[in-house]
Amino acid sequence: MPEMKIMFNRQSKYIIFLLAVYVVGWGLTSYQAVFAGLILGTSLSLYNLWLINQKMKKFSQALDEGKKTKSLGTMTRMASAGLAVLIALEFPEHFHLISVVWGLMTAYIVIFIDFFIQLIRR
Repeated sequence: MPEMKIMFNRQSKYIIFLLAVYVVGWGLTSYQAVFAGLILGTSLSLYNLWLINQKMKKFSQALDEGKKTKSLGTMTRMASAGLAVLIALEFPEHFHLISVVWGLMTAYIVIFIDFFIQLIRR
């Protein structure tokens, strides 16, 4: 379990760094809708990462106690993705839809890259 906390903290730092880069890009370039979409999608992606971390803690605890768990929160994560897309569709002048989708995938890309970095280190 401590390894999951370390992984979550490391991946969260990567995502927060990306958010900082996106904010700088939003402020310094003329592609504000693209960076706003990336910020929106990545923010909800970070929320989804936190959510899956919390669900995995509960899942692990339930396994240790020999109990069953309901789910890992797939519907909640889909709902947050749906919310991001609805916001982008409602305000297309402020949020670029494709950027929102890429932002939503950020946590999964970070997890994938982090996995390979840790695999190479070992």
